[in-house]
Amino acid sequence: MNKTVDPRSFNIMTRDTLALVMAGGRGTRLKELTLQRAKPATPFGGKFRIIDFTLSNCINSGLCRIGVLTQYKSHSLIHHLHAGWNFLHSRFGEFVKIMPADQNESNDSWYKGTADAIYQNIDFIEAHRPKRVLVLAGDHIYKMDYGQMLREHIENGADCTVGCVETPLEDATEFGVLQVNPRNWVCKFEEKVPNPSPIPGNPKMACASMGIYVFETDFLLEELRRDAADPNSSHDFGKDILPRIINTAKVAAHRFRDMYDDSKPGFWRDVGTLDAYWKANMELLDVTPEFNMYDEQWPIWTCPEQLPPAKFVLNNSSARGMAVDSLVTSGCIISGAKVERSIFFESARVGNRSTVKESLILPSAEVGRDCRITRAIIDADCKIPDGMVIGENPEQDSRYFTRTQDGVVLVTQQMLSAFCADLEASKPSVHLSA
Repeated sequence: MNKTVDPRSFNIMTRDTLALVMAGGRGTRLKELTLQRAKPATPFGGKFRIIDFTLSNCINSGLCRIGVLTQYKSHSLIHHLHAGWNFLHSRFGEFVKIMPADQNESNDSWYKGTADAIYQNIDFIEAHRPKRVLVLAGDHIYKMDYGQMLREHIENGADCTVGCVETPLEDATEFGVLQVNPRNWVCKFEEKVPNPSPIPGNPKMACASMGIYVFETDFLLEELRRDAADPNSSHDFGKDILPRIINTAKVAAHRFRDMYDDSKPGFWRDVGTLDAYWKANMELLDVTPEFNMYDEQWPIWTCPEQLPPAKFVLNNSSARGMAVDSLVTSGCIISGAKVERSIFFESARVGNRSTVKESLILPSAEVGRDCRITRAIIDADCKIPDGMVIGENPEQDSRYFTRTQDGVVLVTQQMLSAFCADLEASKPSVHLSA
């Protein structure tokens, strides 16, 4: 029989849940953007990091016992977590605990997969004795009240509940896809197959896993130990554990819906490619964006950098500092330049007579004078030389930078250094005779 959850028990329900955030991914499809940082540490939306959205969902849902599992290039991520997520009260049992992959006497390898990452932290789970564990991915952009998912999980009497979202069939090849019966029990799970199964009655959409799972703790630990003992397992939730337990346990699906309008699917973006990352940022510039960062009922928390206000200077016929349909964050200086439909992250700058269109200028990047930047991602700390043009010559962009299928150009300082060296080498030599 299904359990009925008393609304007054919400605080107890969330307090008895331990959230574990998977934040060790390399994000290889983001190319050089994640060469020196983990994907969850990648800047997003002007002043945030990608992981801030998952952690904010936890805090806003009343979940204040959080472990963050790190691995690849975690220095900037750990710094961000220390600086921006140290406000919880340990005296009340609240924490954001950083849990790096660690080699020890019983284990001599890094995390082999998502399930192995949780398995290597079984001692941490047992020490806190939660009734259930919420496993989350730290590299997606969305708002979600995890309390609703927990309530469904308990009412269903499920061993495991999987968060899922409706996804266009052509995009579903990148995700695990669920087949769900009318009572929302999972009947089948397919992990990144070339021909995913559509939703019955909706042939253009698939039910994709969000990488979010609620487990009853005892059930999870038993399955993790069984998986760890299997030499043929890749130790991954999607590839190994979910396909196995569907036939032996009660696995439910939680359909992700808009927080304020249950008739609509929720906003969820996997910013795993450069095109998806650029597009998700650009969506924030719409007059009424689907993802509302100004929602006071569901704030996005982050590290509060102490920076001066954004500054727009010069106002004459040849150089006018202005920005239209753009986000310009603290510390930025727009000096005699025109910015259109772009995002300037903290402390980014642009010089006189330059134009920046449909671009992301990441923290502390500087665009020189007389430049033209179009449909580009300029990585943090880049110094764009005066007079440079990016985004107008596909051949040149592809030669020196990373240009995507949709024509978005990624520029890093390492690429710029190679470009400038090539440019300097191509200059004619001047020989002075005596």
